[in-house]
Amino acid sequence: MKNLPQKFLDEMKVLFKQDYDKFINTYNNPSYYGLRANTLKISKLELKAIADFIGEEIPWSQDGFYYDINQRPAKSPLYHAGLYYIQEPSAMAVVNNIEIQPGMKVLDICAAPGGKTINIASKLKGEGLLVSNDINNQRTKAILKNIELYGVSNALITNENHHVLEKVFLEFFDRIILDAPCSGEGMFRKDEDLIKSWERSVIETIPVQKELLDSCALMLRPGGIMIYSTCTFNEDENEKQILDFLARNDNFECIEIPKCNGLISRDILPQSARLLPHKLNGEGHFLCLLRKAYKDNSSPESNSVQNAEPITKFHFLRDKLPYQYLNFEKENLNIKLDGSFIISDNKLYKEVYTQKLIKGFKVIRNGLFVGEIKKEQFIPSQAFIMTLSKSDFKKYLEFDTSDSQIIKYLKGETIFVDNKDDGFYGVGVNGYPLGYGKLQNGKLKNGYNKNWRMT
Repeated sequence: MKNLPQKFLDEMKVLFKQDYDKFINTYNNPSYYGLRANTLKISKLELKAIADFIGEEIPWSQDGFYYDINQRPAKSPLYHAGLYYIQEPSAMAVVNNIEIQPGMKVLDICAAPGGKTINIASKLKGEGLLVSNDINNQRTKAILKNIELYGVSNALITNENHHVLEKVFLEFFDRIILDAPCSGEGMFRKDEDLIKSWERSVIETIPVQKELLDSCALMLRPGGIMIYSTCTFNEDENEKQILDFLARNDNFECIEIPKCNGLISRDILPQSARLLPHKLNGEGHFLCLLRKAYKDNSSPESNSVQNAEPITKFHFLRDKLPYQYLNFEKENLNIKLDGSFIISDNKLYKEVYTQKLIKGFKVIRNGLFVGEIKKEQFIPSQAFIMTLSKSDFKKYLEFDTSDSQIIKYLKGETIFVDNKDDGFYGVGVNGYPLGYGKLQNGKLKNGYNKNWRMT
């Protein structure tokens, strides 16, 4: 058993009562590991058919599977194709329990490293707006890498304080995901470092949670829904935090979360849900759905951002795309890129948010980085390539996961291909793009992102 603080143990005895021994025994058992199919690219059944390391389905996740940690799925070429996201099983319950439809405006306010952002994106299916924010600048780098790897093109990644977000997005979002900073009690089994800072974390995070909840209340449109979640056990950060919020905000109500697949609730707030390690195969988590009342009992107008015309002078539409890109597209792709574009430092972006932002607002990425213009050439970005499908390329090189050539490609090495014409090729594994290369005389010049190379 881990070196758990006595104060924590005493609190868990009060919380779990007759189930305390069962709870404590979980610390003698190994943790569970999960991954979730990225349905922007592949269905759950299709992934199961090609990934032999996948185990049983995670019952509270629409797209999740358990896996054996010894299988090392992050080393598979399928991972590098962005086909699945590795995530703690209980954490998958958050986005799974909030209804999200294509075209909605959704905020993931404490988003790093990006697991829930990717899950939200899969539900939006490339439509609408996903704002993925984290206050820690270093942690936004992980979000950026993940949205690029998983082929997300409609995300606005921001690095702002919640009070700044309020000014820009007042009553703006249809859905908000608040996976709040917490004391992390539910993750002690997986991360012993959380134990060391536990007492301080409880004291520090409760007021932060309160502020974030109140900010999200301001940013949610009437009729909108937010989900509040933590990975901790104590009531002060969970049920009592929500009851305090409801006392301050009488225009909000709790929505019932179904108690199935091992999810339970406590009498203090029966509409909420808990995932407990002695009740299911995962770590500890808390969930609560909150709906904001309509004003004057009337429904709002459509909140979709689709097909919105750009309103800043910097944006332009397809007819003004640079000839370097249009030539590249005509020669190498079977698609025509459309949207609102901007060029900055010879880099072409397809932006998802085209309205003016307040001065100094920190944006890490707005939409899709398409590529770079270098004199007469257009060089596609890795992010752009990852949004494409096999059929989008005019020329495509296909490899199997067992082919040593694909590992060489992912390591940035030159590979050799027989009986193929020279030119630009998409490169993929089992039908899913990984990157690109330029073939000349049977030798493929590797275009895989240098920062993503397999070691």
